Amino acid sequence: MKKPVVGIIMGSDSDLDIMSIAAKVLDEFGVTNEVRVLSAHRTPDETSEYVRSAADRGLKIIIAGAGGSAHLAGVTAAQTNLPVISIPVKRDNHGHEALWSNVAMPPGIPLATMPENGGKNAALLAIRILALSDPDLAKLYEAYVQKQHDGVLDKDAKLQSDGWQSALK
Repeated sequence: MKKPVVGIIMGSDSDLDIMSIAAKVLDEFGVTNEVRVLSAHRTPDETSEYVRSAADRGLKIIIAGAGGSAHLAGVTAAQTNLPVISIPVKRDNHGHEALWSNVAMPPGIPLATMPENGGKNAALLAIRILALSDPDLAKLYEAYVQKQHDGVLDKDAKLQSDGWQSALK
Protein backbone atom coordinates (compact mmCIF):
# COMPACT_ATOMS: atom_id res chain seq x y z
CA MET A 1 0.00 0.00 0.00
CA LYS A 2 1.26 3.46 -0.91
CA LYS A 3 2.13 5.84 1.89
CA PRO A 4 -0.34 8.68 2.39
CA VAL A 5 0.59 12.05 0.90
CA VAL A 6 -2.28 14.03 2.46
CA GLY A 7 -3.08 14.06 6.15
CA ILE A 8 -6.62 14.94 7.16
CA ILE A 9 -6.99 15.91 10.79
CA MET A 10 -10.01 17.04 12.75
CA GLY A 11 -10.50 18.28 16.27
CA SER A 12 -13.34 15.87 17.05
CA ASP A 13 -14.99 12.84 15.49
CA SER A 14 -18.13 14.97 15.29
CA ASP A 15 -16.39 16.73 12.37
CA LEU A 16 -16.07 13.49 10.38
CA ASP A 17 -19.18 14.19 8.28
CA ILE A 18 -17.47 17.28 6.85
CA MET A 19 -13.90 15.98 6.76
CA SER A 20 -14.88 12.71 5.09
CA ILE A 21 -15.92 14.71 2.04
CA ALA A 22 -12.27 15.69 1.54
CA ALA A 23 -11.16 12.07 1.97
CA LYS A 24 -13.73 10.84 -0.56
CA VAL A 25 -12.63 13.36 -3.20
CA LEU A 26 -8.97 12.48 -2.66
CA ASP A 27 -9.87 8.79 -2.95
CA GLU A 28 -11.69 9.45 -6.24
CA PHE A 29 -8.48 10.97 -7.64
CA GLY A 30 -6.33 8.16 -6.26
CA VAL A 31 -4.55 10.43 -3.78
CA THR A 32 -3.54 8.43 -0.73
CA ASN A 33 -4.55 9.97 2.57
CA GLU A 34 -4.88 9.28 6.25
CA VAL A 35 -7.61 10.54 8.56
CA ARG A 36 -7.01 11.29 12.24
CA VAL A 37 -8.77 12.88 15.21
CA LEU A 38 -6.29 15.21 16.94
CA SER A 39 -7.27 18.13 19.10
CA ALA A 40 -5.24 21.31 19.49
CA HIS A 41 -6.69 21.61 22.99
CA ARG A 42 -7.27 18.07 24.29
CA THR A 43 -4.26 16.29 22.74
CA PRO A 44 -1.70 19.05 22.15
CA ASP A 45 1.39 16.83 22.47
CA GLU A 46 0.06 14.17 20.09
CA THR A 47 -1.09 16.82 17.64
CA SER A 48 2.31 18.49 17.69
CA GLU A 49 4.09 15.16 17.18
CA TYR A 50 1.82 14.29 14.24
CA VAL A 51 2.35 17.66 12.56
CA ARG A 52 6.09 17.88 13.17
CA SER A 53 6.70 14.36 11.84
CA ALA A 54 4.36 14.72 8.84
CA ALA A 55 6.95 15.60 6.19
CA ASP A 56 9.35 12.88 7.35
CA ARG A 57 6.49 10.36 7.04
CA GLY A 58 5.87 11.42 3.43
CA LEU A 59 2.94 13.79 3.80
CA LYS A 60 2.97 16.71 1.40
CA ILE A 61 -0.18 18.53 2.54
CA ILE A 62 -2.28 18.65 5.68
CA ILE A 63 -6.00 19.41 5.65
CA ALA A 64 -7.18 20.46 9.11
CA GLY A 65 -10.76 21.01 10.16
CA ALA A 66 -12.40 22.09 13.37
CA GLY A 67 -15.39 24.00 14.59
CA GLY A 68 -15.89 26.43 17.44
CA SER A 69 -12.67 28.28 18.17
CA ALA A 70 -10.99 26.15 15.48
CA HIS A 71 -7.36 26.50 16.54
CA LEU A 72 -6.29 23.19 14.99
CA ALA A 73 -5.45 24.53 11.53
CA GLY A 74 -3.53 27.53 12.85
CA VAL A 75 -1.58 25.45 15.35
CA THR A 76 -0.81 23.01 12.54
CA ALA A 77 0.37 25.75 10.16
CA ALA A 78 2.64 27.15 12.87
CA GLN A 79 4.46 23.82 13.29
CA THR A 80 5.16 22.73 9.70
CA ASN A 81 6.44 24.04 6.40
CA LEU A 82 3.94 21.86 4.54
CA PRO A 83 0.92 23.56 2.97
CA VAL A 84 -1.98 23.51 5.43
CA ILE A 85 -5.53 23.81 4.16
CA SER A 86 -8.19 24.70 6.70
CA ILE A 87 -11.82 23.68 6.70
CA PRO A 88 -13.79 25.82 9.14
CA VAL A 89 -16.55 23.52 10.36
CA LYS A 90 -19.87 25.37 10.71
CA ARG A 91 -22.77 23.97 12.68
CA ASP A 92 -26.28 25.37 12.90
CA ASN A 93 -25.89 26.15 16.59
CA HIS A 94 -22.64 28.13 16.10
CA GLY A 95 -21.72 31.41 14.52
CA HIS A 96 -18.75 31.86 12.23
CA GLU A 97 -16.06 31.50 14.91
CA ALA A 98 -14.20 28.80 13.03
CA LEU A 99 -14.01 30.87 9.86
CA TRP A 100 -12.90 34.02 11.67
CA SER A 101 -10.20 32.24 13.65
CA ASN A 102 -8.78 30.84 10.41
CA VAL A 103 -8.77 34.04 8.37
CA ALA A 104 -7.23 35.98 11.26
CA MET A 105 -3.86 34.22 11.14
CA PRO A 106 -0.91 36.48 11.93
CA PRO A 107 1.48 37.53 9.15
CA GLY A 108 4.15 34.94 8.52
CA ILE A 109 1.96 31.89 9.22
CA PRO A 110 0.15 31.13 5.93
CA LEU A 111 -3.03 29.11 6.07
CA ALA A 112 -5.24 28.38 3.05
CA THR A 113 -8.79 28.71 4.35
CA MET A 114 -11.68 27.13 2.50
CA PRO A 115 -15.35 28.09 2.75
CA GLU A 116 -17.21 26.83 5.80
CA ASN A 117 -17.69 23.06 5.50
CA GLY A 118 -15.61 23.20 2.30
CA GLY A 119 -14.28 19.64 2.31
CA LYS A 120 -14.57 19.28 -1.45
CA ASN A 121 -12.69 22.50 -2.16
CA ALA A 122 -9.98 21.56 0.35
CA ALA A 123 -9.39 18.26 -1.43
CA LEU A 124 -9.41 19.92 -4.85
CA LEU A 125 -6.84 22.50 -3.72
CA ALA A 126 -4.65 19.70 -2.38
CA ILE A 127 -4.99 17.95 -5.74
CA ARG A 128 -4.04 21.12 -7.60
CA ILE A 129 -0.93 21.49 -5.44
CA LEU A 130 0.09 17.85 -5.87
CA ALA A 131 -0.60 18.04 -9.62
CA LEU A 132 2.20 20.60 -9.98
CA SER A 133 4.68 17.73 -9.69
CA ASP A 134 2.51 14.82 -10.87
CA PRO A 135 1.61 14.90 -14.58
CA ASP A 136 -0.84 11.99 -14.28
CA LEU A 137 -2.74 13.72 -11.49
CA ALA A 138 -2.67 16.95 -13.50
CA LYS A 139 -4.40 15.13 -16.39
CA LEU A 140 -7.05 13.74 -14.04
CA TYR A 141 -7.67 17.20 -12.63
CA GLU A 142 -7.88 18.73 -16.13
CA ALA A 143 -10.46 16.08 -17.07
CA TYR A 144 -12.44 16.93 -13.91
CA VAL A 145 -12.43 20.64 -14.82
CA GLN A 146 -13.48 19.83 -18.40
CA LYS A 147 -16.34 17.64 -17.14
CA GLN A 148 -17.61 20.52 -14.99
CA HIS A 149 -17.33 22.88 -17.96
CA ASP A 150 -19.20 20.53 -20.26
CA GLY A 151 -21.87 19.91 -17.63
CA VAL A 152 -22.66 23.61 -17.35
CA LEU A 153 -22.87 23.99 -21.12
CA ASP A 154 -25.16 20.94 -21.35
CA LYS A 155 -27.47 22.44 -18.73
CA ASP A 156 -27.48 25.77 -20.55
CA ALA A 157 -28.29 24.09 -23.88
CA LYS A 158 -31.22 22.26 -22.25
CA LEU A 159 -32.41 25.51 -20.69
CA GLN A 160 -32.20 27.25 -24.05
CA SER A 161 -34.05 24.49 -25.90
CA ASP A 162 -36.71 23.69 -23.30
CA GLY A 163 -37.10 27.12 -21.69
CA TRP A 164 -36.36 28.13 -18.13
CA GLN A 165 -39.87 27.27 -16.98
CA SER A 166 -39.37 23.58 -17.70
CA ALA A 167 -36.22 23.56 -15.57
CA LEU A 168 -38.30 24.46 -12.52
CA LYS A 169 -40.63 21.45 -12.85
